[in-house]
Amino acid sequence: MLDGLRQFIADIVAPSADSDLAFDDTGYRLAATALLVHVASLDGEPTASEKRKLHSLIESRFKLDPGKADQLIAQATRAEGEAVDLYRFTSVIMRSVNEEGRLRIIEMMWEVVYADGQVSEFEDNVVWRAADLLGISSRDRIDLKHKVAEQRQQASSVGTPKAEDAAM
Repeated sequence: MLDGLRQFIADIVAPSADSDLAFDDTGYRLAATALLVHVASLDGEPTASEKRKLHSLIESRFKLDPGKADQLIAQATRAEGEAVDLYRFTSVIMRSVNEEGRLRIIEMMWEVVYADGQVSEFEDNVVWRAADLLGISSRDRIDLKHKVAEQRQQASSVGTPKAEDAAM
């Protein structure tokens, strides 16, 4: 019994890293990644294209090598699984990231949403709620949605031959 009490006090004074994912100086990265993981898994198991997009965003936007990106995504997946709402993540981001950075996070969310080529009403709603909690205006959220959709359409049309070229 005394050992149990000692362990309890030790956990309060210095909680183990595995018991709770603490948001340290890289907390905003973990929080942002958890939001992206949440969006990717809304319509079931993330597709291969959603996973690729998630990894590429984490590597490029946070300037991480693939191994560090994998670790961050694994931590974020655990944190997202334990979370009961988006506020746990958006509150960390609000304390750590300026408006420009928060806009980039919403843009990243849209990129994950569009990775599989379709937008569900659940995905749209989650991005709307996250943007609201991050202090992003409806106008900016919608502008980012259109920007990402347009970029995706342009990227997919680059690889597709034009109708007149195909006829030749």
